[in-house]
Amino acid sequence: KHLQYVLLVIKVLCAKFSPDQSVVEESCTIERRDASLTYSEFIQQYAFSRPVILQGITDNSEFQAQCTKEELLAKFGDRPIRLSTANTYSYQKVDLPFQEYVDQLLEPQDLDSLGSETLYFFGDNNFTEWGSLFQRYRPPPFRIPGTTGAYSFGIAGSGSGVPFHWHGPGFSEVIFGRKVLYFPDRWWHATLNLDTSVFISTFLG
Repeated sequence: KHLQYVLLVIKVLCAKFSPDQSVVEESCTIERRDASLTYSEFIQQYAFSRPVILQGITDNSEFQAQCTKEELLAKFGDRPIRLSTANTYSYQKVDLPFQEYVDQLLEPQDLDSLGSETLYFFGDNNFTEWGSLFQRYRPPPFRIPGTTGAYSFGIAGSGSGVPFHWHGPGFSEVIFGRKVLYFPDRWWHATLNLDTSVFISTFLG
């Protein structure tokens, strides 16, 4: 199974939900490209104008093997992590051991839960303590001229996500799980983790 990236740029509806919000229809309007995509094509067709799903452009099987629950707990279970609330601007931050987060908070979210009341692990990464993991990650080979990549790693339970927000361009790779992303005008979008998910984004700035 190839890992997939999404360039976060402008509007697209990647999936539609049934009225009971539990069934995802297989309908995605984002164009898909494989490893034959050239850098010139990426810049001319996607970098400044529209999102794209890139398949099979890197091999992150080694990184994926290090991101299983067993491996992460064995290596980082006692390490402190910083959680953020799932509302648009992530107002609240909470520090606790990674093991405690997995045991107590990494569970399916109640549909009635507010983003401001939901804590999950994304971003605010300690690149010193978790450096051995991030060194195994192979980011997408494409860059926008004048930018560098910054990683944001996260683990979240099903039903979690972030409501409407925006930021600059980047790549989002789901290591385990599925993610639905919606991009309205001006790069506003929301994310929803349909399963327990391990993911990493490379923001270009």
